[in-house]
Amino acid sequence: MSDIVEHNGITSPLHQENVGSIKFTSGIFPQKEYGEGDFLSSFEIEDSSNLNFIAFFDNSLTNYLHQLAPDLSIGELHKNGNYQFSFYLDAELMYTENLNQGAGLPSQKNEETILHRPLLSSIGVDSWGRFLWMRFFYRSGANFELWDGAHQLKIEIRPYLELDEILIGDVIAEGKINIQLDEPVVSEEQIAIQPVQANSGWEVSGERFNEEKILEMNKLIAQNRIQDLTSIVVIKGGKLLIEQYFNSADRTTLHNTRSVGKSFASTVTGIALEDGYLTGTNQTIDEFYDLKRFQNYSERKGTVTLKSLLTMSSGFLGNDSDYDSPGNEENMYPTSDWVKFALDLPMDENKQVEETWEYFTAGTVLLGDILHQAVPGGLEKYADEKLFRPLGITNYQWQYTPQKVANTAGGLQLTSLDYAKFGQLYLNGGTWNGQQVLSEEWVNRSFTNYFKDTPDQTAYGFLFWNQMFSVNGDSYEAYLSNGNGGNKIVMFKDEPIVIIITATAYGMPFAHPQAELMIQNYILPAILE
Repeated sequence: MSDIVEHNGITSPLHQENVGSIKFTSGIFPQKEYGEGDFLSSFEIEDSSNLNFIAFFDNSLTNYLHQLAPDLSIGELHKNGNYQFSFYLDAELMYTENLNQGAGLPSQKNEETILHRPLLSSIGVDSWGRFLWMRFFYRSGANFELWDGAHQLKIEIRPYLELDEILIGDVIAEGKINIQLDEPVVSEEQIAIQPVQANSGWEVSGERFNEEKILEMNKLIAQNRIQDLTSIVVIKGGKLLIEQYFNSADRTTLHNTRSVGKSFASTVTGIALEDGYLTGTNQTIDEFYDLKRFQNYSERKGTVTLKSLLTMSSGFLGNDSDYDSPGNEENMYPTSDWVKFALDLPMDENKQVEETWEYFTAGTVLLGDILHQAVPGGLEKYADEKLFRPLGITNYQWQYTPQKVANTAGGLQLTSLDYAKFGQLYLNGGTWNGQQVLSEEWVNRSFTNYFKDTPDQTAYGFLFWNQMFSVNGDSYEAYLSNGNGGNKIVMFKDEPIVIIITATAYGMPFAHPQAELMIQNYILPAILE
């Protein structure tokens, strides 16, 4: 098949000798010149390591993609495809990723026949290669596997296209390297289980748990194999079982758990409905705003319901997972009016209101503004009176929108023990100390997966996630408040367990995978015995 674009071809004898191979080099990226003597057969990973890969091809990415779908234009190939990377550790496939279509410039995809990127960088080079490595390292659990001697790492590269189905091409380059990561030495004092101190406000549990599992986890934290963690709290049977703090945090620390705060907006919505300040989740936003005053007016915009804001299915042209989306939250934050930003957005013709899920922070800001209008005294005062005071939460801190409204996008800061109260409130069916703070019906509605009939979409309720954990072959269903950095409130459907994890790994690809590994591999096995 003929090529669709001209490419650089074979650029040197070194290139010719290594077509189809991936080689590895050390040193600060980019390395201007390299030769066979620079290629590594083994590498020891240290804190200040630099490791780069060089893949030698006989064609460019655009032409490889053209071979998969000859009828597509160059632009369509770039929009729908890129490289697929597969990482093997000791011949076992550990991680596969279809690189985001936006990674790499169009000119590079058309012309380059050598792909040279850093995997590890002591100076933090801004490259998708580094983040690809971090996703492999933490999501696959490789960070737990690599600490006991030498291992062989193999990487394979293929082209892929995501159309109605995912098309995967043949391997266009592969390479191996032996890697070693020495285990840091830590003391017994560093990994010791922290005893629960007095005056927590919780009854302390006398229940036993598998201390060896928690010690194993604490060792990983002390070795910085689990990074940027600030606290772990476990409530079992309504009693405080485990309470540990790390990296200078303590019981009084107010944690910025980012989007965990979205779930609190759901709670206040339920209370406002019970109090009659809202009439139902089928209320539409045109009851609160004159939509004709905003850009991109359409009658369809008037069909956006409170339910659709609660379930991230409002149909606006906004998707936080797509950096090119007009409604991406990063486009909202620099503006002077976040509500106007949301209401100015056009509707997405490919989405159905209350049917299509996409993570959309601006929609939660809109919900917060509606609450602020609807409840007496505004959102902040109402939440304090109706939620925080009944739970005995007095030490907390909101962030605010440019209009000085409590920010329901995230950033609501509480102590770990107070986040645990919030989780326990839901496990209690909305009651706290005998008081019905939140209706049991709202708890059940909040924990319903509204997208169960569309399994390709995320399991999601009223600003709560739905996730399964597996321990020793048994599955445990949980409802979660998740926030950037690896922050989590985890409430289990059929177990009397609340787990709080706070962390500051903001924007890091390992943040949520490491928290989930902690829960599944260490915390749950320890407390379910």
